[in-house]
Amino acid sequence: MKTIQTLAEMPALIGQEVVVSDWITITQEQVNLFAEATGDHQWIHVDVERAKAGPFGAPIAHGFLTLSLLPRFFESSLRIAETRMGVNYGLNKVRFVSPVPVGSRLRARMKLLACDPIDNNGMQMTWEVTTEREGASKPVCVAESIARHYP
Repeated sequence: MKTIQTLAEMPALIGQEVVVSDWITITQEQVNLFAEATGDHQWIHVDVERAKAGPFGAPIAHGFLTLSLLPRFFESSLRIAETRMGVNYGLNKVRFVSPVPVGSRLRARMKLLACDPIDNNGMQMTWEVTTEREGASKPVCVAESIARHYP
């Protein structure tokens, strides 16, 4: 966990990889719960036996499940001490570069791309978040994520 004291310190980090999250393991239970929550029950995600015979040799996580882990990656790796609130403001781009077989371990690398003052003494930060799978040569997801933080 990296702690930054104030929002005023953030602009100096533009262009840098600020944090790398811990690894998390993707389970079939997570995939099934995500399918239930979203209504996306495609067999490649939830039918374990059929997926074993499919193109990836195993069930894979939904791309949007992988994307939905961004808040968890941030929460577990970066703290801005003198802020009362942070909110997800959206995404500029997202690409699902490679599949995430169930049982994979993922982590995210977060690079600060931009940092702009906003109303109420807040700061809008644009992050390049590269989610990687342990042992894989390509990332699984690359997203440009925007967050707003307020003191």
